[in-house]
Amino acid sequence: MAASELYTKFARVWIPDPEEVWKSAELLKDYKPGDKVLLLHLEEGEDLEYRLDPKTKELPHLRNPDILVGENDLTALSYLHEPAVLHNLRVRFIDSKLIYTYCGIVLVAINPYEQLPIYGEDIINAYSGQNMGDMDPHIFAVAEEAYKQMARDERNQSIIVSGESGAGKTVSAKYAMRYFATVSGSASEANVEEKVLASNPIMESIGNAKTTRNDNSSRFGKYIEIGFDKRYRIIGANMRTYLLEKSRVVFQAEEERNYHIFYQLCASAKLPEFKMLRLGNANNFHYTKQGGSPVIEGIDDAKEMAHTRQACTLLGISESYQMGIFRILAGILHLGNVGFTSRDSDSCTIPPKHEPLSIFCDLMGVGYEEMCHWLCHRKLATATETYIKPISKLQATNARDALAKHIYAKLFNWIVDHVNQALHSAVKQHSFIGVLDIYGFETFEINSFEQFCINYANEKLQQQFNLHVFKLEQEEYMKEQIPWTLIDFYDNQPCINLIESKLGILDLLDEECRMPKGTDDTWAQKLYNTHLNKCALFEKPRLSNKAFIIQHFADKVEYQCEGFLEKNKDTVFEEQIKVLKSSKFKMLPELFQDDEKTISPTSATSSGRTPLTRIPAKPTKGRPGQTAKEHKKTVGHQFRNSLHLLMETLNATTPHYVRCIKPNDFKFPFTFDEKRAVQQLRACGVLETIRISAAGFPSRWTYQEFFSRYRVLMKQKDVLSDKKQTCKNVLEKLISDKDKYQFGKTKIFFRAGQVAYLEKLRADKLRAACIRIQKTIRGWLLRKKYLRMRKAAITVQRYVRGYQARCYAKFLRRTKAATIIQKYWRMYVVHRKYKIKRAATIVLQSYLRGYLARNRYRKIRCEHKAVIIQKWVRGWLARTYYKRSMHAIIYLQCCFRRMMAKRELKKLKIEARSVERYKKLHIGMENKIMQLQRKVDEQNKDYKCLMEKLTNLEGIYNSETEKLRSDLERLQLSEEEAKVATGRVLSLQEEVAKLRKDLEQTQSEKKSIEERADRYKQETEQVVSILKEENTLLKQEKDTLNHLIVEQAKEMTETMEKKLVEETKQLELDLNDERLRYQNLLNEFSRLEERYDDLKEEMTLMVNVPKPGHKRTDSTHSSNESEYTFSSEIAETEDIPLRTEEPSEKKVPLDMSLFLKLQKRVTELEQEKQVMQDELDRKEEQVLRSKAKEEERPQIRGAELEYESLKRQELESENKKLKNELNELRKALSEKSAPEVTAPGAPAYRVLMEQLTSVSEELDVRKEEVLILRSQLVSQKEAIQPKNTMTDSTVLLEDVQKMKDKGEIAQAYIGLKETNRLLESQLQSQKRSHENEAEALRGEIQSLKEENNRQQQLLAQNLQLPPEARIEASLQHEITRLTNENLDLMEQLEKQDKTVRKLKKQLKVFAKKIGELEVGQMENISPGQIIDEPIRPVNIPRKEKDFQGMLEYKKEDEQKLVKNLILELKPRGVAVNLIPGLPAYILFMCVRHADYLNDDQKVRSLLTSTINSIKKVLKKRGDDFEAVSFWLSNTCRFLHCLKQYSGEEGFMKHNTSRQNEHCLTNFDLAEYRQVLSDLAIQIYQQLVRVLENILQPMIVSGMLEHETIQGVSGVKPTGLRKRTSSIADEGTYTLDSILRQLNSFHSVMCQHGMDPELIKQVVKQMFYIVGAITLNNLLLRKDMCSWSKGMQIRYNVSQLEEWLRDKNLMNSGAKETLEPLIQAAQLLQVKKKTDDDAEAICSMCNALTTAQIVKVLNLYTPVNEFEERVSVSFIRTIQMRLRDRKDSPQLLMDAKHIFPVTFPFNPSSLALETIQIPASLGLGFISRV
Repeated sequence: MAASELYTKFARVWIPDPEEVWKSAELLKDYKPGDKVLLLHLEEGEDLEYRLDPKTKELPHLRNPDILVGENDLTALSYLHEPAVLHNLRVRFIDSKLIYTYCGIVLVAINPYEQLPIYGEDIINAYSGQNMGDMDPHIFAVAEEAYKQMARDERNQSIIVSGESGAGKTVSAKYAMRYFATVSGSASEANVEEKVLASNPIMESIGNAKTTRNDNSSRFGKYIEIGFDKRYRIIGANMRTYLLEKSRVVFQAEEERNYHIFYQLCASAKLPEFKMLRLGNANNFHYTKQGGSPVIEGIDDAKEMAHTRQACTLLGISESYQMGIFRILAGILHLGNVGFTSRDSDSCTIPPKHEPLSIFCDLMGVGYEEMCHWLCHRKLATATETYIKPISKLQATNARDALAKHIYAKLFNWIVDHVNQALHSAVKQHSFIGVLDIYGFETFEINSFEQFCINYANEKLQQQFNLHVFKLEQEEYMKEQIPWTLIDFYDNQPCINLIESKLGILDLLDEECRMPKGTDDTWAQKLYNTHLNKCALFEKPRLSNKAFIIQHFADKVEYQCEGFLEKNKDTVFEEQIKVLKSSKFKMLPELFQDDEKTISPTSATSSGRTPLTRIPAKPTKGRPGQTAKEHKKTVGHQFRNSLHLLMETLNATTPHYVRCIKPNDFKFPFTFDEKRAVQQLRACGVLETIRISAAGFPSRWTYQEFFSRYRVLMKQKDVLSDKKQTCKNVLEKLISDKDKYQFGKTKIFFRAGQVAYLEKLRADKLRAACIRIQKTIRGWLLRKKYLRMRKAAITVQRYVRGYQARCYAKFLRRTKAATIIQKYWRMYVVHRKYKIKRAATIVLQSYLRGYLARNRYRKIRCEHKAVIIQKWVRGWLARTYYKRSMHAIIYLQCCFRRMMAKRELKKLKIEARSVERYKKLHIGMENKIMQLQRKVDEQNKDYKCLMEKLTNLEGIYNSETEKLRSDLERLQLSEEEAKVATGRVLSLQEEVAKLRKDLEQTQSEKKSIEERADRYKQETEQVVSILKEENTLLKQEKDTLNHLIVEQAKEMTETMEKKLVEETKQLELDLNDERLRYQNLLNEFSRLEERYDDLKEEMTLMVNVPKPGHKRTDSTHSSNESEYTFSSEIAETEDIPLRTEEPSEKKVPLDMSLFLKLQKRVTELEQEKQVMQDELDRKEEQVLRSKAKEEERPQIRGAELEYESLKRQELESENKKLKNELNELRKALSEKSAPEVTAPGAPAYRVLMEQLTSVSEELDVRKEEVLILRSQLVSQKEAIQPKNTMTDSTVLLEDVQKMKDKGEIAQAYIGLKETNRLLESQLQSQKRSHENEAEALRGEIQSLKEENNRQQQLLAQNLQLPPEARIEASLQHEITRLTNENLDLMEQLEKQDKTVRKLKKQLKVFAKKIGELEVGQMENISPGQIIDEPIRPVNIPRKEKDFQGMLEYKKEDEQKLVKNLILELKPRGVAVNLIPGLPAYILFMCVRHADYLNDDQKVRSLLTSTINSIKKVLKKRGDDFEAVSFWLSNTCRFLHCLKQYSGEEGFMKHNTSRQNEHCLTNFDLAEYRQVLSDLAIQIYQQLVRVLENILQPMIVSGMLEHETIQGVSGVKPTGLRKRTSSIADEGTYTLDSILRQLNSFHSVMCQHGMDPELIKQVVKQMFYIVGAITLNNLLLRKDMCSWSKGMQIRYNVSQLEEWLRDKNLMNSGAKETLEPLIQAAQLLQVKKKTDDDAEAICSMCNALTTAQIVKVLNLYTPVNEFEERVSVSFIRTIQMRLRDRKDSPQLLMDAKHIFPVTFPFNPSSLALETIQIPASLGLGFISRV
């Protein structure tokens, strides 16, 4: 393919730029061979003439198509070169906010300098188990690949993390280790993964420091091996360290810090335990203030110190060792403050009693004088003598710094050693994954020995990387049988030879160090003489004789020779080390123990790696403790050996590469500096990987993918049945140069640029097809438009002509009609004027006559009315005065009587509170009777007064009657006068008639009248119009007000409905949350229980000592725990101590029965208390209502009623006191922690039972008293109840007459006396009972005190004993206590047995009597019939009607029943052949029979065995969906049976009469219902886990990857990290696979007879899992976020909805769980350009969180060139609109979330007596009853 085919007009290219490194431009005309200049148009809008290099004539790099930009893998780019790589990284980092990108086998990680929510546990779970190419690039994907390859290939793995300081190496390594810790877990309970993660804070504090480039820069390299066992769980770890930067301890550059630990110590100096260190501010110490930046913004060193200490504690470093570490570190700080004074040029001294030195000596435990001496002197040894020589001030300072560095290095090694010991595991290591966090290539203005070693290590790693990449390429070609051609790649072996070979740089450096007078200058000259002009990679600077230049793989680096020899020697004076070794501080000599024994850094195990028990690496320090005769290894030599060891380890593992890139030097978030990025890409080998890939065949397609993508380039005749041959034929036509591609076994390999060429051909073909489609469509549209316009024109013409004709005809008709109208109108006007004049005249006459008559009549009537008003007003004033006087008198009487009543009430209350009131009660009653007599007399007097008043009123009434009669006579006279006036009116009318004639004759008067009439008419019309307008306005206002009222009412209704709906939803959410929390706790309990069982089995296997009945007791233990973990409040509070103190397994059945009895008794008492409380409340309401009625009328007898109410109140107060005492007793019982306290025979239990009994009796007595008082009150109220009469006086009279009956008074007195005696006797009996109870309680308290003292004495004795004896003593005491309890229980059992025997005897007697009574009835039945009656009614169907629906079995057959019915039952046969839920029915019928026999032990044993057996079956077959579904269905049916036949009214509504007869009679199994409900929840959660495990492999393939609608989505080019193909191959899952599996689940659940509501919940959970996993994968896969994929998802969701409709499950809520996925698919398909689109998206995606919406928009990737990317501005608009939305910041949905399950009551219509037991179950030993 010629360049002219690619470099055509509008082709885009990259040209170099000094600022942006590379710029994009567009060709303005085609390139022709021989052109020297290209005409380009830049993106900024400028035109440019780009001159080609006349020597190379290289054309600029072509730019990839837009659909390839932003790819996950850089090798997927068609054009592989530096600008394409840089642009792809920039687009992903800036536009899509994606920091990870693959480059072949390398993960490129760009530091965002911002916390991103992509490292949570939900992300870890999403990447766990996924293929590396299936998900978006991530550090977790690399970690998962390493973990998977370790398990699959049985080969150790390594993750190599490299990069510049500040690029994020440490964080990446930390996240990789977190992934391993989370995914694998630990093989023991020691939480090894937590220890591995806890090593990070320690190593960061002692090995990390702030630099100008990074606030937390690792100043050492480390390689952590994480060990795994055969089950690939973490068992331990081991750490190797490399080249600690010791010089930082004594020197820091500007704006840098020393190691973090020093600043953490200074920040924590005020802590009490650190007072002895005598530290202060970091600026007070020379070693921490040189950088001038002691504080890092946003970091609290004191808190970091606490984290460091916590991590040390977690790793097993004791408190004493920690303080030792801090002492040594503080000593180093004080040592740095030691100053020297010069005596002369060759000697110096330390001032006497120098404080820093004295503090250092105190902390180190060494002598002051000795240390002071050897800091200023050194020892020289010759062959014969030893000299002590003083040293200069400069030499002393250097020696001090060397000592400080040496101490810190030794301490660093010691800490690493102890960390490794803490991470070491005794379990044999099966494999490991190593994480290498090592420094990247470094080049500064001044480069020294450290940079030389770092770059040397990077050269070795780069060589290993190149070989590995080359090897992978070769393996791929060999696998596909592609002809192998040697690829030229950069080999840096010459550079490595220059450094490490014989007479290399390191060799010459070691040789110079051994020379007595070797210097840096002489070493430099040796380098020049040896390598200059002989090695192309070695150069000498022009202006320096003390430096050299090495051409590394990344760049040229100039090294300054100054300091090389000193740093390589790492010299420390031997005498100073000896002083430290003689320290009294025990920890200090430990640091220097390794000086006495040589450990070869190359020594390793046979596997090529070091054992976990020691630190093989970090041999970077010299050994000054050796004598001069011994050969001391230099730092360079040690580093070379450790590096060789590291390379051996890496070569023995499968490496995975992570290259960290620093985007800018200013730590700005999401800011990309192209220059810095290119430097690092060149240095870390990413571009080398690209170059190697580009040299071969970088683009690789499977035949199926190629066929699907480029099907549009094929003609119909080219398509064959063999797709491989089809692809070959098409490629031969499309690309003529056969060297540009190769055909492999499964893939087609393309050279660089060929995919872009094919994409161009495809785009051109699609563009041509689009143009043709547009042409045809546009022509069709225009033709349609023309025909519509022509038809419309004809229609318009027709209508216009008809309209004109109609208009002319209308004109003629109107002309004629106008003439007729004029004629009639003129006539009408004249006639109307005449009528108006005539009518006006008549009206005026009538009004005038009427006006005169009315005036006369009004005057007469006013005079008459005035007289009447005066009469009635005077009478009213007199009556008003009288009423006021009477009202005042009555009010005064009432006030006085009320005052007297209150006084009497106070006296009564005082008497009521006195203790002696019952004794004086009869005296009070006599006084009351006398008072009643007195009141009767007073009422007689009042009656007489009222009679006199009535007589007076009658006299007044008679006088008023006379007055009224006289008034009537006057009115009659006035009536006669009115008649006379009427005659006068008639005469006046005659006179008016005469006047009318006169008016008619007068013209002037007539005109005035007409004018006045016209004026009146106009005024009237104006008034009418005004009134009409006002009426209209009022109507409008009325309508608006009505409308407003209606709207307000509607708004209020809607608001209330919304509030109600919201509150209902909130309550439902709260209920679901509580239910979910409860079920999660239950799930956690089940998991812990299973873990406990597993550990117990493991212990049993390890010990191999069989214990009789051990497993059975354990199952009972677990069952009882599950039974009573979630019971009522009392059960909870009492069950907690039982679970915490349960070492003895024999107690479990005893505790179970105890709590069942105790809880049942307490429940009964609670119910009785509630009934009594309700009764009292009802009585109080009745009294209140009666009081309200009595207050409406005068209360004559209030004193007696108030007395009775006071008495009632007192009784109620005593009742409340009794309730409080009951609650206090319960509280006291619940606070007892020991299990023995709550035993049935225990003192506390007896006290509780006695108190509860006495309280219930007390409540009964009080209830009787209240009922007696109520009856008396009712009788008295009926006696005094008034009748409805006209006046109150008659009521009083009738009451007085009733009370005059002396017989009734005497009868009431006798009743009150009897009541008094009854109350007194009850009081005496109650007092005696209380005294007896108090005495018993005192005895019990005394015994409890004695028991408590004895327990305390035993405890004190046990504490004084050694641990072994203490355990024996506690066991002995426990055995004694249990023996006593067993004896008490045996006594109780014997008593119960006696009672049972006695009751059985009575039952036999009763049965005998009943038999004798029935003898007469049996006489009609023959003896033969009686003898022939069947013994086994099961075998005779005609007698089935007599069955009671019970099954009888023997106690010894219980295990056989459980075994055949549960343990060995096969669900498939039962589900297909028998009725659903048969095992549940059989078990319940057995329980019914045990209940019928009143055998509580049999019931308890059967239920416990059933529960434990179901758990055992589910544990054994927990992965079988059919088994789990079967037992979930049967457990629910068993639970429903226990409810249906419990006898409770709420569950008996749907029962038949026969079913109600089958209810349980003797036992309340409510607690066991709770246990079964908990078990059903556990089974449901296990069912969800099973179906999740089955569905999970299908979901991503079926919902996302499989093309359900063929041809909609095109496959994009892929890179080396091959993603899963979206084409359905054999064995891959499709949507049909998911639907088939859903059908299978549904049919199995229906066969098992599962409740329909429960099936709906399971389906809802399944759909949630499908939706959550699909959406999570969509959010983590950039290649899936496209328009066509959105269409595929919506189609797949519609198929799932169709399945729901077919199964009638649309109301299950399953569809709603898919709403987030549906909205994500819609988001992929909607327009994403304008603000209106943003508004639509925000309103549409209400089920997606803001993070999910933004993530989908960032990941949206066009598949074709016709689609457009989402702009950054649009995404920001979306974020601004959604900023107020309060939703979860979590990106992924919780796929492990399980909705809380409920089990609605579903009664069975099946009659128990009709159930047949098939012989296949093997239950012949049970019989029907």
